[in-house]
Amino acid sequence: MGKSYSLDLRQRLIDRVMGGQSRRSAAEDLAVSASFAVKLAARHEETGSLEAATQGRPRGTGKLEPYRDFLIGRVKGTPDITMLELAGALEAQHGVAVDPASLSRFLCKAGFSFKKNAAGGRTRSL
Repeated sequence: MGKSYSLDLRQRLIDRVMGGQSRRSAAEDLAVSASFAVKLAARHEETGSLEAATQGRPRGTGKLEPYRDFLIGRVKGTPDITMLELAGALEAQHGVAVDPASLSRFLCKAGFSFKKNAAGGRTRSL
């Protein structure tokens, strides 16, 4: 995701617009896009706020979140389970089809990491 513009830059843009300069002209002077200037000025008129809008999906609202306990329980029960096997178990048990890469990202965010043990075999740790 992109990084939000600083509050200082936002304030300078709004000051110019409030001073009578057009939104597009102020955007050009401050080297930002005209779209950003128009949207920021509209938000400022509606809400009075210059803060950046939140980015991304809120935590706990993903497709896999309702199955968190099932997935973590399955990984703890069988630490060297593959993502393909885990995806198959999720589909068989709950009827939810999911890509193995999504499961991997979900488990990494949950604190699991893929490690190899001293014997060279695979194991998943928490």
